[in-house]
Amino acid sequence: MRKPMDISEIETGVVGLGMMGSSIAVALCIAGHPVKAVAPVKNELENAKKTIAQLLQHAADSGLLQHSKPHYWKRMTLSEDYSILQNCRLVQECVIEDKNAKARVYQKIVDQTKRDTVISSNTSAIPVSILQDMVPEPGRFLGIHWAEPAYMTRFMEITKGEKTADSHAKWVYELAHLWGKEPTFLQKDIRGFVTNRLMYAVYREIFHLIESGETSIEDADKAFRYDAGSWMTFMGIFERMDQMGLSDFRETFHRVFPKLSNTSRVPEMMQEMVAGKVRGVQQARGLYAYSPEEARAWENAFAKFNKEIYHLADNYQKIKNE
Repeated sequence: MRKPMDISEIETGVVGLGMMGSSIAVALCIAGHPVKAVAPVKNELENAKKTIAQLLQHAADSGLLQHSKPHYWKRMTLSEDYSILQNCRLVQECVIEDKNAKARVYQKIVDQTKRDTVISSNTSAIPVSILQDMVPEPGRFLGIHWAEPAYMTRFMEITKGEKTADSHAKWVYELAHLWGKEPTFLQKDIRGFVTNRLMYAVYREIFHLIESGETSIEDADKAFRYDAGSWMTFMGIFERMDQMGLSDFRETFHRVFPKLSNTSRVPEMMQEMVAGKVRGVQQARGLYAYSPEEARAWENAFAKFNKEIYHLADNYQKIKNE
């Protein structure tokens, strides 16, 4: 049985208020924490205020708020001043995936917080074991990897580095359940964690099929959306194998595995997109063509979908646990 915790008395900090950091700040505040959010980049603060207001409204429209929006604003402090972190027991870093930038941020966090403050990173690319050596008492450092939108997804990966203390990792793991998550707990700092390794295997294969002329972007998306997409929210991969029966999988593995791509190069199509500074829906230009109106409609539809899938997943998880 988990020990009860009064998270209303546990101050949390977020450093880095881009889309992900703002979303995490909202998630922690909705869960009940007082939140101290720092914008380390020039001109980020005003944009963050607008983004957080939009995210709170989305959370309200999705039925996730137990109180009025002003209640949450009163429990959230936004600033460019790191000193607001001084009483935080947990600080989440959400800055760019650059070791030097993160090191500078960690030094500023350390300068303003207590020696037992847990420091975490939302990194999906840099090993936690490397990052934790950038702070004194590296045993209090770990990875907390969120999904977007942070306040409306059940996903979370908690990752120990080589020096992470069990007590800190277990404390965060307990907190994560109070945040409405179904967290995975990685005892070892593996490159890419679990979710990225799974998804990047899919990305590699899908680009291989496109570049080989085996299928189109549209048909590849349909195959993924209407097959895997039809069951993934309800069950995981191993649950799916149990549900389908295991004997067929062994034979399929034998026949298909040798045919899968094992390239280590970045797909040419992706290199061309990045070189052309293409940014997808944000720019109304990507692997698909969008008008500005279609891009906005896509974003609005995705927000509505997130609301519905969150509640659907929650309902069926409760049924499975009965």
